[in-house]
Amino acid sequence: MIRTAVTLIRDGLHYRGRDATELARSASFETVAHWLWVGQWRPDLRFTAPPEAVEQARTALAALPDATRVTDRLRVIAGVVASTDPMRFNTEPDAVAATGGALLAALVDALPPVEPATARSWTAGHGRTRTGVRRAAGAPPDTDTPSLVGGLATRLWPRLTAESPTPPAVAVLNAALVLLADHDLAASTVAARVAASTRAHPYAVVAAGLSAFEGPLHGAAASHAYRLLGAAIVSGDPVGVYSEALRTDGRVDGFAQPAHPLYPDGDVRARTLLAMLDAVPAAAEVRAAIDGLLDAATRRSPRQPTVEFALAALVHSCGMTPDAGEGIFAVARTAGWLAHAMEEYREPGLRFRFHGTYTGDRPSPGS
Repeated sequence: MIRTAVTLIRDGLHYRGRDATELARSASFETVAHWLWVGQWRPDLRFTAPPEAVEQARTALAALPDATRVTDRLRVIAGVVASTDPMRFNTEPDAVAATGGALLAALVDALPPVEPATARSWTAGHGRTRTGVRRAAGAPPDTDTPSLVGGLATRLWPRLTAESPTPPAVAVLNAALVLLADHDLAASTVAARVAASTRAHPYAVVAAGLSAFEGPLHGAAASHAYRLLGAAIVSGDPVGVYSEALRTDGRVDGFAQPAHPLYPDGDVRARTLLAMLDAVPAAAEVRAAIDGLLDAATRRSPRQPTVEFALAALVHSCGMTPDAGEGIFAVARTAGWLAHAMEEYREPGLRFRFHGTYTGDRPSPGS
């Protein structure tokens, strides 16, 4: 058992006692990250990175192939920035919080902007008549968005899409970062805590988290939901796409059946994001696909949308690159990995030692 005071998933999602869905509508990602780290409320907080570290990270990224995925770029950025920080081995709480703020800023600011000519999405080439996106049933409208000018969500936007930002769209991106910042002891968070138990520095902790996050059953789940929604957009037959997923896979990416064990009434993160997307214009075919998949999921044995589906809806609605969902997820979860690392640094070192039951061949006599 790991004792933690970071996140409680019971009757919703709570960060250090605060409702994460309310924070998503009213606080910047930076404020929430700092709250997770040290339990202090800083509503006007902005993260910055040393310019020379960002420039070196950009130089390293320039040597990568154009098709390099965003999560691969994030790993490179974290490694380069770590090498430029001689104080990275300081694991005191204030030092880790300062390191975390600078690292998150570098992860965002070093990413290259998306050029209109190279933007890739399922809706490329389709007419983009902008209309509202359906709000999830029972979810309240968003009426209180934070001031995000100059914040990480605003700076991340042009790294994910060539479309012009609008305040509602940036607010949804900020909300996604907030809602994905932590989720208790997910696999990548356990990996991060194991690294922290060896007293690995914060950048190495994030690298450990990113490595576990890379798996198809964790961070890549956002891309599975993206492809499902993309297929519904292109085909114009969301019910058919949903049905085919059931036929070939026995499940539908982005929809939980049975209900998520932590969210018996549905993923509150998905409900919040889909509600906020109501204020964000979307191409007509994108809206039709989102609505169609949600409708298909309610037939006969209802399936609830997960946060991965909500991420896919955000990415398609805003014309983001295909791997943008994974990038949003990874940047957001960096805050949670560091919050757990700060707890782990206070525990006895190297406390994670599992005992294996050997099932291989026994040594032969006299060997």
